[in-house]
Amino acid sequence: MKKFINTPDTVLQDALAGIAAAHHSLHVDIENKVITRAERATKVALVSGGGSGHEPLHGGFVGTGMLDAACPGEIFTSPVPDQMHSAATTVDTGSGVVFIVKNYTGDVMNFQLAAELASDDDIQVETVLVDDDVAVQDSTWTAGRRGTGATLFVEKIAGALAEQGGDLKAIAEIGRRVNAASRSFAIALTACTPPAAGRPGFDLPEDEIEVGVGIHGEPGRSREKIRPANELATTMLETILADLPLSAGDETIVMLNGLGGTPLIELYVLFGEVASRLAERGVSIARSLVGNYVTSLDMAGASLTVCHADAQLLELWDAPVNTPALRWGT
Repeated sequence: MKKFINTPDTVLQDALAGIAAAHHSLHVDIENKVITRAERATKVALVSGGGSGHEPLHGGFVGTGMLDAACPGEIFTSPVPDQMHSAATTVDTGSGVVFIVKNYTGDVMNFQLAAELASDDDIQVETVLVDDDVAVQDSTWTAGRRGTGATLFVEKIAGALAEQGGDLKAIAEIGRRVNAASRSFAIALTACTPPAAGRPGFDLPEDEIEVGVGIHGEPGRSREKIRPANELATTMLETILADLPLSAGDETIVMLNGLGGTPLIELYVLFGEVASRLAERGVSIARSLVGNYVTSLDMAGASLTVCHADAQLLELWDAPVNTPALRWGT
C-alpha cells in the first residue's frame, strides 16, 4: 500500500487539519469531527455526513448555497449521533435543521438518534433520505437502495432554497423531490484500498469489472469482462432509464462522477457517450458535472447520476454556490 498518510489511525484527523488550513471559510472542529461554515446564516440549516473516503462529499460542500455543517466519520464508517447533534445545535438559528442522509444502515440509525437528541433541545428536524442507486435493492451496508451521487443534487438544490429563505417543510420536500427524480449507477475497474486494511477491498482480475458497485466497494449486479467505453456508458444509462423513464423533450441534470482513481480524460469519454445516447432519445442535458465529487478512496471507476429536472429544480441548481468543491454565481 502506497498512500500519502502518516498512520492509518490518524488519517481523518490529519485530513481535517489540512481542510482547516486550506479553507478559511470553514470552521473545523477536529476534536468533535464537525465541519461548519465560519460565518453563520439565519435560515433553515442543512446538515449531512457519513463515512470519510468519499471526498469532497460531504465536507467539501459546506458553504453558501449548500450545507451548513458536515459530520465526517472514520473511513467508510458512519459518524456517531453526538457529532450530528453537535452540528445541529451549532448551526440551528431557530428555523430548524434538515438532515440529508444517505441510505446506509449506520447513517440512518445514527441520524435518527441525533434527531431525537435535537428534539430534546427543541430543535425542529426534518430528514431527507437519499436512495438513488439502482444497481441493487439490498447490499452489505444497507436495506433498500444505496445513497450515492444524488446526495450532491439534494444538497445543492435544497441548499439553494434554504439560502432563499424557504421554510423547513418546503426545503425537506424539495430534497425528497430531487431524490425521487434522480437515479445512479456505478462501474468499478479496480477495488479501493482502505488504509486500515492495507489491501484492496476485493479481488478483481485485470480483465474484469464490477458492474453496479457501491461506493464502499460493495458487490454490484455482476462481475463482467471489460468492454469499450461506449458499451459501458450504454449499460449505465440504460439501467438508469429502465427505472427513470425519460421522454423526448425532457430536461436533465447529469453527473459523470469519478470514484477517485479515474483520469478526467476517461470521464469525459464516458460523458460524451452518455450525451450521445440521451440525444438519440431527444433528452436534453440542461446542466452537467464531470469530475470527482462522490468518490471511493482510490477506486478506478465511475458513476452516472441522472436527475429529471423541471424549471424550479434548474433555477435552484443555477443559484449561487460557494463551497470548496462546488462554486458558481458568486
